[in-house]
Amino acid sequence: MGRKERREREQKRESRALKHSAEKRKHMMIAVAVFASVGIIVAWSAYTFVTIPPAQIGGAPEGAGQLNTSAHTHTGILVRIFGDDFPFHEVGYQVQSPWIHFENHDGTTIHRHATGVTLAYLFDSLRIEVTEECYVFPNGQRFCTNEDYTLRFFIDGVEMADIRDHIPQEDERILITYGDESEEEIAAMLEELDNMELVR
Repeated sequence: MGRKERREREQKRESRALKHSAEKRKHMMIAVAVFASVGIIVAWSAYTFVTIPPAQIGGAPEGAGQLNTSAHTHTGILVRIFGDDFPFHEVGYQVQSPWIHFENHDGTTIHRHATGVTLAYLFDSLRIEVTEECYVFPNGQRFCTNEDYTLRFFIDGVEMADIRDHIPQEDERILITYGDESEEEIAAMLEELDNMELVR
């Protein structure tokens, strides 16, 4: 093999190596551009989610403040129907709205993430109907006050006729009970609720 052929082969090899290196660089630049674009989109989405006015967010509660910046409260709740606790800890009741919800597989602490968000909005987001007289499960099962059983509401130990328009406050305790409990049994539930540790 002559010198000329050897040089041609070396030049071809160098040419291939340069081409391969250029291709690699091109792919790397495309990957960096794609990741940078995704990063910018995610950052912009997060910023928008936190700062967008409530009225512009789909499903925003009427009269709500700025999401995630105007409030973050923790309220204890116990809903007991015929002695059984309502299962807010189950997946179907977890984080159904960013405004007010249960989270982390806990069913005892309401997290409210904006001012002006009511219990009515929480229950609506969970597909639970609550009126002065009835507590209605998402499957339509109704528990309404009648001559045998009573639906009762308590906020910090004080009995209320209706709680739908109430805005849950930090460290507050809410009891909803349905049945024919004695006053002693109600007092025991209120004490249980007071001793409940909130999940923050």
